[in-house]
Amino acid sequence: MSSKVHDLLERKYNEYNTRVFIDSDPVLIPHQFKKQQDIEIAGLFAATLAWGQRKTIMANSKRLMEWMDNAPHQFIVHHQETDLKPFLDFKHRTFNATDVLYFIEFLKEHYKQYSSLEDAFLKGTKGEGRVAKENTEQALINFNEYFFSLEDAPQRTRKHVSTPAKKSTCKRLNMYLRWMVRSDKHGVDFGIWKKIKPSQLLIPLDVHVDRTARQLGLIKSKQTNWQTVLELTENLKVFDPKDPVKYDFALFGLSVIEKANMAKWKI
Repeated sequence: MSSKVHDLLERKYNEYNTRVFIDSDPVLIPHQFKKQQDIEIAGLFAATLAWGQRKTIMANSKRLMEWMDNAPHQFIVHHQETDLKPFLDFKHRTFNATDVLYFIEFLKEHYKQYSSLEDAFLKGTKGEGRVAKENTEQALINFNEYFFSLEDAPQRTRKHVSTPAKKSTCKRLNMYLRWMVRSDKHGVDFGIWKKIKPSQLLIPLDVHVDRTARQLGLIKSKQTNWQTVLELTENLKVFDPKDPVKYDFALFGLSVIEKANMAKWKI
């Protein structure tokens, strides 16, 4: 890989991985909380709704938290059926009341057994205590199966929780894992989960990251699917094997904020 590409990504990673970034990104929603479980729940909803205009994503995510009395873990565990009435009118693009009510039901059942949502991503792993080396793909597949294991899981909600088994890029789940697992001095990502390592994370691949990565020669495949995620992540590991997805900040920022023309950077 080109040293010029590496230098550019390092420079832009440090430029965009800042607290200022938080104010205009869905990660702002979980940053409103201090309790681990509140961060997990707020992050899951914000990541799930993360498609479309960012202002709308953040407004709708904030509305969900307000309906949970800005104490999502307390609400999930102790709510009564009458408390769910506001959610019956919720809609974000194709994510509607049926979907949000199932999310709430799943989370309630999960927190009856576990203290952290991290455990939902460890299902099926050895001793269910740690994601095996380089096995994040299977962890995501297992999470999907676990998430929809409740008897009344609605079929329509499945499109909102992606899985590598269907060749999806799983952008929103990979972004959520980045938030929960990564930790550095900049304070954008939380680093509250310790059983999954930053080196095991996979790049959250959306149209913006995909576009910039192709311009930089980091993606060669013509398709954009799960294999593209693996290809890009492996190429980013050449630059930083311990924390490859830190370059998500750089690739996203170059595309969205700078509308990058690689000729400008002489790559």
